[in-house]
Amino acid sequence: MGDSLAVVAGAISTVIFVVSTLPMLVKAARTKDLGSYSLGNILLSNVGNVVNTVYILHLPVGPVWALHGFHLVTTALMLFWYARYVLLRNRRTATRPEPVPAGLR
Repeated sequence: MGDSLAVVAGAISTVIFVVSTLPMLVKAARTKDLGSYSLGNILLSNVGNVVNTVYILHLPVGPVWALHGFHLVTTALMLFWYARYVLLRNRRTATRPEPVPAGLR
């Protein structure tokens, strides 16, 4: 009974975590506005997930694998989107010359 209760609790918590993260992903994908996110947090989340993979791979297959897989994908996606929509956009606007107003030409 104890193992099955733990698996049920793990499955329920996995669903809760996934459902709580989906609105953030949908909004980020829809608006492409990730300027309010912290690059440091996104980087640390990715590093933490990669390190945590070593631990997860030594556990029996269960809800924690699904949760970890979801977190791996979402943090990697957020890092990709942050690089694409924030860092590259800032880089392009920094290298683009300011337009000269028509009256000053």
